[in-house]
Amino acid sequence: MTNYNFAEGEILLFDKPYRWTSFDVVGKVRNYIRRYLGVKSIKVGHAGTLDPLATGLLIVCTGKATKQIDNLQASDKEYAGTFVLGATTPSFDLEKEVDVRWPDAHITEFMIRQSAAAMTGPQMQIPPVFSAVKVDGKRAYDYARDNQEVIIAPKPIVITEFEITRVAMPEVGFRIVCSKGTYIRAIARDFGLALGSGAYMSELRRTRSGEFRVTDAFDPETFCQQLKEITPDRLGKAI
Repeated sequence: MTNYNFAEGEILLFDKPYRWTSFDVVGKVRNYIRRYLGVKSIKVGHAGTLDPLATGLLIVCTGKATKQIDNLQASDKEYAGTFVLGATTPSFDLEKEVDVRWPDAHITEFMIRQSAAAMTGPQMQIPPVFSAVKVDGKRAYDYARDNQEVIIAPKPIVITEFEITRVAMPEVGFRIVCSKGTYIRAIARDFGLALGSGAYMSELRRTRSGEFRVTDAFDPETFCQQLKEITPDRLGKAI
């Protein structure tokens, strides 16, 4: 394992497991770094949240490298995943169960590819109600979970690439490259509407963020286990 200086600052790449929150990864890594440095605190943060039901690249910064988080978050992102046509869920993913079935017999592969191509470029996107977007100082998902109506303002995004990688109705595989702040779940919603139907996201994996790729990422459990094999004096001392 590489010799790290966590206090001076490291940019660590993790492959976030399914059902873990981004803060689960940060918390576990922080605790292990603190334990093996023998310090009470050290700055650790992530550069771009992934939903619990998503997997893939999560960039984690330590020490002085946390100052780079804003710049890292601003990078474009690449995702791969699956949309399911002909149905919707309140969260636009599998966090909630299907609530409405929509007609999909009219949808052809040509329509699917044409709609994906039409959705590229700069646009305004309304984030999902089940999201961490703040409305009047309160998270949108808090309104949703309390069954309160909330109006979320659209936000500017850019979809640079929207490639259809597989069509096996009702499932559609995709690869998307997009700007910071883009909700792939919201793309599922809009994609379904564009096809005269409904859609939700059943699978999502972040494969790239800026120059960093998930193929170079650690499994968090493996990384923390390997920390046990490193003696504290090789890690650097936190300030």
